[in-house]
Amino acid sequence: MSIFNDRAEAGQQLAKKLLAYQNRKDLLILALPRGGVPVAFEIAKLLHAPMTVFLVRKLGVPGYEEVAMGAIAEGNIPIFNNELIHSLNVTAQQIQHILQKEQNELARRLQHYRQGKPLPALHHKIIILVDDGAATGATFKAAIHALKIFKPKKLIVAIPVASQNSLQEITSLVDEIAYLAAPEPFYGVGQWYQHFDQTSDEEVLNLLQASALQLNPME
Repeated sequence: MSIFNDRAEAGQQLAKKLLAYQNRKDLLILALPRGGVPVAFEIAKLLHAPMTVFLVRKLGVPGYEEVAMGAIAEGNIPIFNNELIHSLNVTAQQIQHILQKEQNELARRLQHYRQGKPLPALHHKIIILVDDGAATGATFKAAIHALKIFKPKKLIVAIPVASQNSLQEITSLVDEIAYLAAPEPFYGVGQWYQHFDQTSDEEVLNLLQASALQLNPME
């Protein structure tokens, strides 16, 4: 059933689809933490590009937190699945409660992963946005809408595995998409990996530091 051994292997395979961007000075890899970071690390290594995290949090349906009714990205930019919200009768009060909780978690992760530093300049950059997979695409869509505000030169999504529905939706929003598999039926990202342990905060920090050292070994 699995396609990849782990996220690192998926990143190595995905990076080969992006070799046209190797050694470009205007390239930046943005990883969606936490699972996207090990994938992005391998891409950044092969392309010789800087990487950092771009923070997005899923907004889960109350009582069914794995089901995304939307997502919120850095800069407190939310995107909602209004059809789902109405069909499940989620109240405005519930939405506000979840939004506040995820805004707090965004702030915590921003401080933890980037020590509160702002994003690098994104204007006129080629951005490759990376995650380990997409079931609904809600997280990617929130990130894409947020990143477009910065007017990058080109916005590319790199994703090892995705549902066909999410792939179609994401493709319509970006300049380019690189992916390896879009199997159906699609029950969850984890089933396509042999090893899909949760990526820890410590691993995220270690990979960000290792990536920076590869580009600037004297630092």
